[in-house]
Amino acid sequence: MTDAATRGDSLTVGGLRTYLHCPRRYEFAHLHDLEMSDDDTVADRIGLLRAAICDALRHGETDPDALEQVARDRLATRWDEYDERFHSVAQRRHERRVLEATLTAYVTKVGTDHAAGISQLDATAARDELIGPELALSRTVSLPEPNAAGDADAVPIDATVDYVSGDGSSLVGVRFVPTLASLGWLRYRSDWEGDVADRFTDHFDDESDVFEPGPVGALLETAVVLDGLRGLRDRLGLEDRTCRYLQIPLADRSGLTVNWVRDAVETGLEVADLTEVYVDHHTFGMTHEHRNETVDSRLAAVVADLCSGSFDPADSWDRIAEHACPDCEYTVCCQDHIATEVRFDG
Repeated sequence: MTDAATRGDSLTVGGLRTYLHCPRRYEFAHLHDLEMSDDDTVADRIGLLRAAICDALRHGETDPDALEQVARDRLATRWDEYDERFHSVAQRRHERRVLEATLTAYVTKVGTDHAAGISQLDATAARDELIGPELALSRTVSLPEPNAAGDADAVPIDATVDYVSGDGSSLVGVRFVPTLASLGWLRYRSDWEGDVADRFTDHFDDESDVFEPGPVGALLETAVVLDGLRGLRDRLGLEDRTCRYLQIPLADRSGLTVNWVRDAVETGLEVADLTEVYVDHHTFGMTHEHRNETVDSRLAAVVADLCSGSFDPADSWDRIAEHACPDCEYTVCCQDHIATEVRFDG
């Protein structure tokens, strides 16, 4: 077993995504804690927006102008303390205006509705239970069978959302992400049945050429988050509600426009509801819950493989080498990659 499983610690959805890209990458990053030099600029800027939005939601405003103003005020305070190095004062001013434009797009797209949804839940939950950032959720996965005496027979998987809102008969978990790029083709699908189900299954088929760790990881993450939301729902006495999971990108500049004449910055915002593409309607018809038996079963299998302590990617190495190695920072110390690079023909 891995150290985490042996100690009874939890796994994370981030760790699962890493494992789906390459088991060896997981070993380096999460078992041996080999930190690579990442540029945290995007994460830091998202952190500013995440905190400003959550502060505004906690403030309780439901009027769009008032909600945006509180968020802008919170952003301004945090921006004054932000120490990123910019080339010039003009660049720093521009980047702040991009963040402000993102706030405007958020409030216009979903912010006002979500603030109203949180207010509707005030009678059942304290705001700190509903608003983060990074509210902890968890799902416990039962392993098919322990590998040895003393091994855990169930492993918790941790995930986070930034806030939880009410929407009619649903409890909605929202997580801010940099972009939706990791979802790939999943962002353009609205049903599980069809090519989503096929590609999900094919990813785990060693005879298939399909390699989709991004979309597959998003579906496994959805399974974890929805189960965590169901736990929160039950604790709040809202058992009659179903649960949904949204991702909102805060660093996607594909819709950014700058009018230098008017000195105006505008952007749009795309919201990904991962619930519909995850739900297996046959399972939903049987359980009346947003579940997917195929994804849930595969989640348990992936966790069991991870906890077995074997990180040999041999069965999927050709696909991993083609798709995951080119942007992997661990190739310099990866024996599998090095062996491939120095292999002699003949």
